[in-house]
Amino acid sequence: MTHTVTILGATGSIGRSTTDLVAQHPGRFRVGAVVGGRDAAALAKVARETGARFAALADPAGGPALAEALSGSGIPSGAGEAAVLDAVAQDADIVVAAISGAAGLKPTHAALRLGRRVALANKESLVCAGDAFMRDAKRYGATILPMDSEHDALSQAMAGRPLADVRTMMITASGGPFRTWTRERIAAASPAEAAAHPTWSMGMKINIDSASLMNKGLELIEAHHLFGIEPDRLDVVVHPQSVIHGMIYWLDGAVTAELALPDMRVPISHCLGLGDRLTIARGRPLDLVALGSLTFEAADEARFPCLALARAALAEGGAAPTVMNAANEIAVAAFIAGAIPFYGIADLVERAIAHFSGLHRTAPDGVEEALAIDAEVRAWSTAALPRLRAAG
Repeated sequence: MTHTVTILGATGSIGRSTTDLVAQHPGRFRVGAVVGGRDAAALAKVARETGARFAALADPAGGPALAEALSGSGIPSGAGEAAVLDAVAQDADIVVAAISGAAGLKPTHAALRLGRRVALANKESLVCAGDAFMRDAKRYGATILPMDSEHDALSQAMAGRPLADVRTMMITASGGPFRTWTRERIAAASPAEAAAHPTWSMGMKINIDSASLMNKGLELIEAHHLFGIEPDRLDVVVHPQSVIHGMIYWLDGAVTAELALPDMRVPISHCLGLGDRLTIARGRPLDLVALGSLTFEAADEARFPCLALARAALAEGGAAPTVMNAANEIAVAAFIAGAIPFYGIADLVERAIAHFSGLHRTAPDGVEEALAIDAEVRAWSTAALPRLRAAG
């Protein structure tokens, strides 16, 4: 059976890995719609190479450039929010939700409302509006397939066992580029140093979230919603080899782990395969003898305070994760621009959570409410940046 795949975020790292896997199985998959952000030329290239039936650019100003780049291909296109939602509405068996950041909420939720199978690589959907997303997935008969490597690993390790048998779900972190750095050295780090991830290449913003370990905090919140597990049964361990991606600690003392090379095509293949194992062409298999050893370290929340802030936001509940995510996106952008130092990211996030803790005590009831809170926090955080620089 041939499955139609729509790819939201087709020009990003997850999108490129998805199109690579689809190309390896031409009889099994075809591409319905592809969605990109601002790069019309890159999206047109993906659309042509995959034979997509529709292409949409999130940036409304990019419509003419996209249409010109697709001239003669016969592929219809559009630009702006309405066009992105049109892409989601195209017939599809699986929607890969890989738009980074809060910008992915509306199109991902639209796919849920259509009852699609959603391969979720957009952490922010569950961080910002997890209660609403999980509720609406059930309401509309949609299926959320965990595409992050850690949550895919946990799902495989669970193998359908009941949550009552689980003592702890553990996700792993590579430790990022600052794993062995002192706090003083981290404090003086440049954006280029923070983005130099030792294992993954995921784009500037996500790489910096990895350097701060904020990405692990986001993943803990995501796991809480995906699996319905309590925050105090979730944990993180640093594993520099990035071979084990997730572990289940069972009540009887046994541990089940999923091992794989750090290659996003592995979790993508599990989502697209819908239970079947797909062959992935690669240069080498996982060779444990050549690897020699697997090592583990505790996550140091003194050097990486963003992880502690994310744990606290998850424990607080309500809109705290929504606030945290919005402030983090503003802070990371400011760090990339050279406006604040690396630890200014955690500082701004902490201030935002404290400021809004009494204003939004309940979790967002839907995407619109989550985006309204997101906009409010972004405005406050942007206004707070000059005060943060003055204090620093």
